[in-house]
Parts: sequence; structure tokens; C-alpha cells
Amino acid sequence: MTVYLKTVQEVQTGIAGRFKSRRLAMNLTQRELSARSGVTLSSLKRFEREGLISLDALLNLALVLECLDDFEKLAGQSLPVSPAQSLDALLAKPAMRQRATGRKGSHGI
Repeated sequence: MTVYLKTVQEVQTGIAGRFKSRRLAMNLTQRELSARSGVTLSSLKRFEREGLISLDALLNLALVLECLDDFEKLAGQSLPVSPAQSLDALLAKPAMRQRATGRKGSHGI
């Protein structure tokens, strides 16, 4: 069982605070970041104030703030891929599920 020490709201506001700090470090006003990213000024202000933003807008901000690569690590596979692995070995791995069935199975869920 995993124990989380932060609430979702705390994580949201923490991310928003780090984005704001990055914006300020790059000497960008909210208006400039809004224009460069295509995210509306009101959405940017709400994000910095409350931590609320759509994923699409967040990624556009990350692109301008030069931290888009950080999102590649989210929910990533925990098993590293060795460069020595052959293509055949990689292709032989079972496919990852693309969607859930939505049906309750025999697992008691």
C-alpha cells in the first residue's frame, strides 16, 4: 500500500508554483508567456493562482518554459530498456493494455 503525504491540491499548487518560478527566471510576464504558448491569459492566471489547467495548456506552457521533456517521465515504465536487447526480444513482449473492459471480473473488484 502506498501512502501519499500530499493531497492532489498540494501537488497542483506545487507544480503551478514551480512553473511560475520558471517563468520569472526566464523574465517572462504572464502576458508574454500566454502569447508565446497560445494559452489564454485567464487560464495562465488561474493556473498560477489555483493550480487548475488542462493538460494541453500545461504541455504548451512546458514547451515554452523548456521543461516539456519532464513529462516524458510521467507514468513511465519502471523497467529500463537495455540497448543490448534485440528488436525480436522487444517485439516478443506482451502488448500493454490500451483500454479497460469496464466489467467487474472475478478479482472481486
